[in-house]
Amino acid sequence: MNVTDMLWTLLKVFIVVNVLMIHVAYVVYFERKVIGHMQARLGPMRVGWHGLLQPIADGIKLFFKEDIIPSQSDRPIFYIAPIIGLVAVLSSLAVIPLWEGFSIANLNIGILYILALSSVGAYSIILAGWASNSKYSFLGGLRSSAQVISYEIAMGLSLVGVMMLAGSANLTDIVKAQSEGWFLWYQPVACLIFVMSAMAETNRAPFDLPEAESELVAGYFTEYSSMRFGLFFMAEYAGMFIMSALGTICFLGGWSGPDFGIFAHVPKVVWLLLKIYGCIFFYFWIRATLPRYRYDQLMALGWKVFIPLALANIVVTGVIKLWK
Repeated sequence: MNVTDMLWTLLKVFIVVNVLMIHVAYVVYFERKVIGHMQARLGPMRVGWHGLLQPIADGIKLFFKEDIIPSQSDRPIFYIAPIIGLVAVLSSLAVIPLWEGFSIANLNIGILYILALSSVGAYSIILAGWASNSKYSFLGGLRSSAQVISYEIAMGLSLVGVMMLAGSANLTDIVKAQSEGWFLWYQPVACLIFVMSAMAETNRAPFDLPEAESELVAGYFTEYSSMRFGLFFMAEYAGMFIMSALGTICFLGGWSGPDFGIFAHVPKVVWLLLKIYGCIFFYFWIRATLPRYRYDQLMALGWKVFIPLALANIVVTGVIKLWK
């Protein structure tokens, strides 16, 4: 790689990471507004017009809050756990193509790369639960380890059908393979499994058992405060963006949109972002609608329903491809 290519790559990293961080700040605002209106409330209203400056105020507050560290904690692991989670999520951005020809790294194993980093992100939660020396945090970490193992298998299997249809694990190739129709119509079962597994992977309701406040106070980050808590917060919402982007690329045609009339002049990145934000809105809708699962129900759903269904979907997809 020459100097020009290196500088261009660094510029892309800077732009993509900073845009994502702004997204993380305002998707929290968006969630509070959406859920507020679903519950006949207004959400944030006081800081700025209709609360638009609330994310900035929250960030400043977190930055200046006292950083409390439990005296009996495993300090080196306690320090590094939230950083691992955020770095793993931000690294996943490298293979997300925002439009054709624009990605930080165009890997042939893009899907496998994202799945591998989602596994690394799980270590953040497990280590935070262990290092805090708190029963609540430890139970949250244990729940997360079992939950990630269960639903990561289901998620990976749900994407096998997509890779079979596209003939590639490259995310750009997968989008191009949907030129004649979204994979949602060919893989509806896989899409359902992926959506549910993505919610479990990102610890979102109704699968937010690792941080169940009614049982574990705040779960794995009970003992965290200040910006260390903020790092977990950023990692969760950035993870929602990554999973929504992966679902959009694999099932909703990525950046493709209508190519007639005024729609043909809309930039490709706009179509991708609209689909991603639609998926994120679905996260919020589910949170405001469904109660939290019991832990035994969560594990049974993963092992007894999603994994067998995903395996059956692979078999059916293979048979259909051979038949054709």
